Amino acid sequence: MTGRARTQADRRRRQPSRVVPEGRPDAADLPLDVDRLLDDPEQRIIVCCGAGGVGKTTTAAALGVRAADRGRKTVVLTIDPARRLAQSMGLTELDNTPRPVTGVEGADGGSLDAMMLDMKRTFDEVVEAHASPDKAEQILANPFYQALSSSFAGTQEYMAMEKLGQLAADADRDGRWDLIVVDTPPSRSALDFLDAPARLASLLDGRFVRVLLAPAKGPARMFTAGFGMVTNALTKILGAQVLRDVQTFVAAFDTLFGGFRQRAEKTYALLQADGTAFVVVATPEPDALREATYFVERLTQEEMPLAGLVVNRVTVPAATELTAAEAEAAATHLDESATSALAGLLRIHAGRLRMTDRERRLRRRFSGAHPDVATVAVPALPTDVYDIDGLRNLGELLAKAG
Repeated sequence: MTGRARTQADRRRRQPSRVVPEGRPDAADLPLDVDRLLDDPEQRIIVCCGAGGVGKTTTAAALGVRAADRGRKTVVLTIDPARRLAQSMGLTELDNTPRPVTGVEGADGGSLDAMMLDMKRTFDEVVEAHASPDKAEQILANPFYQALSSSFAGTQEYMAMEKLGQLAADADRDGRWDLIVVDTPPSRSALDFLDAPARLASLLDGRFVRVLLAPAKGPARMFTAGFGMVTNALTKILGAQVLRDVQTFVAAFDTLFGGFRQRAEKTYALLQADGTAFVVVATPEPDALREATYFVERLTQEEMPLAGLVVNRVTVPAATELTAAEAEAAATHLDESATSALAGLLRIHAGRLRMTDRERRLRRRFSGAHPDVATVAVPALPTDVYDIDGLRNLGELLAKAG
C-alpha cells in the first residue's frame, strides 16, 4: 500500500460511525459526531468554510466554546471581516492578537481565545521577523509595500496562511492552545488560501519580478538595450516614481521571497495532515448546498481531510400525522365555517410541512451525491445568537443533532 493510500485509509477509519439511530427523520444522512471531533486530542485544526449568510462564523464560534467547555485550550481565528464573532463572544473588538474570552471556563483547564486576521499587521510581522532591522525599516516605509500589504489582491489569503502557521508554531512551542478553529471568508473565496502557495510561487518566479530584480542582480544589466526598453515601457504605464518604488521594494524584499514561499507550503501541508479537519457549513437552500458541493469536491480534489457538513436553520417537522394537503383541506373547510383563526394556523402548519419536505429532498439529494460526507442538521433558532450562552446552546444542538 502506498503512503497516500495508507493516509486515505487512516482517514476513513477516523470518520464517524455509519450507524444511524432508529427513528431519525434524516436517516439517509451519515451523522457527524461533533463531540468526537472536538474531543480527539490528535485534532489540532478545524477549518469552517461555506457560502455567505449560512451561519459559518457563528458555527465556528460555537465549536470553539464547546471545545473549551470540554477541556480543550482553543483559539478561534476569523478571516471574515465581519465583526459578528467579537460581538457574540462579548468582546469589544478583535484584532491580530488572541484575546481571552470571559465566561468560558472549561473542565480540565479548557480555555478560549479569539482573534481576527489583520493582513497588514501580519505582513509587517513577517517582515520584522525575517529581515534585518535596517532592511525591515526600508521595506515597511516603501510606498509600494504599504499598498501591497493593505489592499493587493490575494494578500489576505497569503497572510491567512502565515497567521495559521504562526498559531500552529506557537501551539507546538508553548502549548498555549491544543485546538485552532479557523473561520474563513464567505463564498468560494474561502478556499482561495489553498491556492496561496502556488500563486505566490507564480508571482515570485514571474517574468515581471525577474525584470524588476535585474538592476539588483548586476549593475551591467541596467545598461542593456532590452532592459532599457522594458523600463521605459513600465515608466510610461506606472510612472517613474512608482516604478522606482516597486524596484526598491522588490530588491529589498528579495531575501524574504524564499522563506515566505516555504512557510506557505508548510502550512498547506499542515492543512492536509490528519490533525486537520474541514467542516463545510450550509443551509437547506439550493444555492447554499450547491456551494457546499463545490467545497466538498474541491477539498476532495486537494486531498484535504473533510470532517463533514453542518446544515444550519433546518425546519423542524411538526409532531403530527396530518399531511400538508390534509391541513390545507381542513383550512379550506374551516374558512367556509368562518373559523378564520384556526384556518390560518392550519395553513401555517401546511406551509411548514411543505418546507420540511422541500428541505429534506434537497438534503437527500446532497447525501445521494456524497454518501460518504457525514452531516449534522441544526434546527432553526427563534432568535439570533448574540452571546456566549447562545453559542453554548448552539454547540449543544450541534452535538445532539449528530
